[in-house]
Amino acid sequence: MRTNVTVFPFDLFGGAGTGAGAQLLGDAVNEILDDTEAETRPCRADVLRGNVEVREFAFETMQQIRAWRKTGRDAAKQALKAGEFLLWLGGNHLSVLPVLEELGRDCCVIQFDAHLDIYAFHDTTSELSHGNFLRHIEAPRPRVISVGHRDLFLTPQEIGETFEATYSAVDVATNADRVATELRAAVASAKRVWIDLDVDAFDPAVLPAVLQPLPFGLAAPTFLKLLDAVWSEKVVGMSISEFSPACDVRDTGLNLLGWLIEFVLLRVHTAG
Repeated sequence: MRTNVTVFPFDLFGGAGTGAGAQLLGDAVNEILDDTEAETRPCRADVLRGNVEVREFAFETMQQIRAWRKTGRDAAKQALKAGEFLLWLGGNHLSVLPVLEELGRDCCVIQFDAHLDIYAFHDTTSELSHGNFLRHIEAPRPRVISVGHRDLFLTPQEIGETFEATYSAVDVATNADRVATELRAAVASAKRVWIDLDVDAFDPAVLPAVLQPLPFGLAAPTFLKLLDAVWSEKVVGMSISEFSPACDVRDTGLNLLGWLIEFVLLRVHTAG
């Protein structure tokens, strides 16, 4: 198994500044790899040697911006077709759209997010943005299950038009074991699984480095419990988005996400 780490710092149409977060997480991956190469004694990270490639994209010109969606789809398609584990480090949550469009209906997406990203209120844009992009996924659409949202406005009927199932932060807080069991059952019927983490799924006390924090979010140990419930050889990749370094406090968010990324890399490469 090889891992393709794609740094995709797109952050237009909402979430400005999160592109810098994607780049910072990419730097963290390179630091992990550099530290591993420098180590002369046996260590767990030895399994990463020669098995992890980091690709970085830029959106600094009009041509790059106009082609962002195609660029993303091409990058995701190449990695998935090659059978690589794809770790997608995005800017805002919209930056993950190209990946979701390449996954197809045989994939189950477990999406950790404080928001449901299907918003179409009177004062929000109907054009593509990071707050409504799930309405714009081109067919064939993957199955999407939301975990950890704190939405108090959308109707169940509207939510059901996009999501196969949703588990709010209240559901997780009051019965994490049941949520874990049902998630495990949901992914069992999927051919492939994708884990999509918008980092505002975490409680702001755990990870303050987001632009739109909502209270009563996921605690880090609870997230690991749910991550473990959906993890198997069917997981083909993971996306991480919406990390805003400008909002971080004493690198709290960077430390949490850096640890999580290394944890995921080690889990992928020690699966056998």
